[in-house]
Amino acid sequence: MNAQDLNKQKAAAFATRYIEDGMVVGLGTGSTVAFFLDALAEKNLNITGVTTSNRTAARSAELGIKIVDIDEVDHIDVTVDGADEVDAYLNGIKGGGAALLMEKIVAKNSTKNIWIVDESKVKPVLGSFPLPVEVVPYGSGQLAKKLASFGLNPKLRVNAAGETVVTDGGHFILDLNLSAIDNPFGLSEMLNQEIGVVEHGLFLGIANTVIIGGDEIQVKERRH
Repeated sequence: MNAQDLNKQKAAAFATRYIEDGMVVGLGTGSTVAFFLDALAEKNLNITGVTTSNRTAARSAELGIKIVDIDEVDHIDVTVDGADEVDAYLNGIKGGGAALLMEKIVAKNSTKNIWIVDESKVKPVLGSFPLPVEVVPYGSGQLAKKLASFGLNPKLRVNAAGETVVTDGGHFILDLNLSAIDNPFGLSEMLNQEIGVVEHGLFLGIANTVIIGGDEIQVKERRH
């Protein structure tokens, strides 16, 4: 295991301290969450999971974690998810795994949101990681042209075989290559107003706690 994966594993294991018997737990998507699922299964707690992607649901089932649909629960106690980038204000970019829509739905319906990241994901300013925007396939080319005219440098996401990536919701992803996002709240508002945009990967004011894996574990709490 390389150093980055080891740091992910440290953060993931630490996050299990926040999970108790009887909780309804939102389960995120990505490589760091995969470590969390393994660590959570080892604790053998009686929890109910709500997942943010088909692959997380499949892996949770393999590990014996009870999974239900989000509409079958009346609340989610805590969601544990990864992030592609986190700034000093605990705002982040998510969606590198193409699960941002379901991740945001689960997060918005959770009492507490915990992100687990390795130290390489912490940045002074968001934007070095391309910002994912989930879009309706119909007219996505026209939307890409419009976003390009705004200087947002959109690129349709494709897989290693050159095929267009399709999300669990049946949508496409336009990745915006921005280098730095000076006004994330303004960009969020602008993207929300564009017809054809389903959701974007700016997760602002959502994380309550960020657990950072490194030589030592750091825990950052949002200031209210």
